[in-house]
Amino acid sequence: MSTSDSEPPAPALEADFISGLAAIVGDDGLLTDPGDCWPYGYDNSRRQALPQAVVFGTSHRQVQQVVALCNRYRVSLIARGKGTGTTGATVPDRGGIILSLERMNRILKIDPENRIARVQPGVINQALQQALREHGFFWPPDPTSAATCTIGGNLAYNSAGPRAVKYNTPRENTLGLLAVTGAGEEIRTGVVTTKGVVGYDLTRLLIGSEGTLAIITEATLKLTPQPEAKTTFQACYRDMHAAAKAVSAIMAQPITPCALEFMDGSALAMVRDYSDLALPEEVGALLMIEVDGPAHGLQASRDAVMAAARVDDTVSINTADTPEAVERLWRTRKALSPALRNVAPKKINEDVVVPVSCIPDLIAGLETLAKQFDIQIVNFGHAGNGNIHVNLLTDPDDSGQMQRAHACLDRTFDLVLQLGGTLSGEHGVGLEKRDYIDREVDPATLRLMQAIRRQFDPNGILNPGKALPPEPTP
Repeated sequence: MSTSDSEPPAPALEADFISGLAAIVGDDGLLTDPGDCWPYGYDNSRRQALPQAVVFGTSHRQVQQVVALCNRYRVSLIARGKGTGTTGATVPDRGGIILSLERMNRILKIDPENRIARVQPGVINQALQQALREHGFFWPPDPTSAATCTIGGNLAYNSAGPRAVKYNTPRENTLGLLAVTGAGEEIRTGVVTTKGVVGYDLTRLLIGSEGTLAIITEATLKLTPQPEAKTTFQACYRDMHAAAKAVSAIMAQPITPCALEFMDGSALAMVRDYSDLALPEEVGALLMIEVDGPAHGLQASRDAVMAAARVDDTVSINTADTPEAVERLWRTRKALSPALRNVAPKKINEDVVVPVSCIPDLIAGLETLAKQFDIQIVNFGHAGNGNIHVNLLTDPDDSGQMQRAHACLDRTFDLVLQLGGTLSGEHGVGLEKRDYIDREVDPATLRLMQAIRRQFDPNGILNPGKALPPEPTP
């Protein structure tokens, strides 16, 4: 894992500042030894930098006091959950301290009558889902890292997962927030009702802002009842163009699947090499499809989606009727991540989004770029909303290959924007995509975003250098 070298070392923290932190969080809530701090200096990207200290917040009041102290001493503050992000957004590349929210892990209230839950940011996604299941509900966002990622991290990145195709993202499933701005002020945003239009929608503004505007200390989440029934099937195609045609047909009919995942030919080839799955050789693309809803109408819904999925060059469609059969069908998808880790443990992982109808053009363009730059590219992701995970398999120790990979990535982003897409669907911007943002966001809009950031964080202490490119020097 490489060390970030984008900024010069930060000045040493003053003794009074350290003693002030200890007074707020206690000795057991503060780390200053480099050996203890290093584990909090990286995320799931290849970036790493040493925090000057790590503090563990346990209450909203503590967070507010820490922010106020950092303002007084002009010390950078980076909020962090479990570090499952992939863009370097929680890496302290400019020094400063890490505020870990992992100890703020209480589910404060589950209110089935009003279909809401109040939670602290350190609650693990999977733990919340298990607690909600007992009441017959779920919170729709379900990232692949649900077993370890926190609700605060889901909100910071607007991370959604496969169910977003039907149930949308955290922005649509969060009603209100309690937060501390970069100026140290407490703010409450949103409502506890499903309708409310008083004032500006700061809830949606904070969600996806990667801790650059405010630190979320509590969230009121909108819950969805568990479906009565669900059915799963796997559709195999001769090539990605046939699979993309099927995706367009599925999304054009009235029944929206609750999951619509795809793997391209390169991904399937890798799965064949690193697992014992019996996929026919003629399969060049695959869709994993799930449909849920009332039990009495599920058969008709499944038949409608399956009929749309059956296009020219369909090789097979296999339905799972038991939990064991469902697991067997999903095994193909689950085998991909271990295979990628074996081949390229430090791959470049992007999550671009294009209109669903443009998926074939994106895949074709990526195939051309892979040949042009001699870089293996593996694509999979959430086909129902065009959110494609583009994986460039690289070796960071090979400087020539890395140069080609970054040139290929540059062209990939151009291709995505030409197709009317966006550079990130749920991984965020962080450091990895910061310098590409001005390709997507026009200058006037970017200036407005930077002005909003200054309004929330006038001293620039919250996660500096992340999410937006630096403002030009006057």
